[in-house]
Amino acid sequence: MTLLLSNALPSDHNSDLPLPKCPLVYAILTRMSVHVAQVIADAIYLFAGIAPTRHPLNPEKSNRALGFPALITGICLSYGVPVTPSKVIRPPITRAFIEKYCTPR
Repeated sequence: MTLLLSNALPSDHNSDLPLPKCPLVYAILTRMSVHVAQVIADAIYLFAGIAPTRHPLNPEKSNRALGFPALITGICLSYGVPVTPSKVIRPPITRAFIEKYCTPR
């Protein structure tokens, strides 16, 4: 679930799994074939189509999360676009992260 919500379908929190994302977790756990590029493309499409909301304390700011910040930043960097993020971008979940934080103790 952490891998899914941090990498494939980013969310602003990773403590619960929304019901529409459960079939993807099931597919991964049962080793079904998943077209990850299509899953990411669909999620980006949804992110882009939702109108931003205003921050309740500062109406000049949007409280909308940026979908796939590490992916977008990485693509920009690979094409030579200078990137200076104002907020630290969470790195993707790797095997080392999973072995360190997600294994039973």
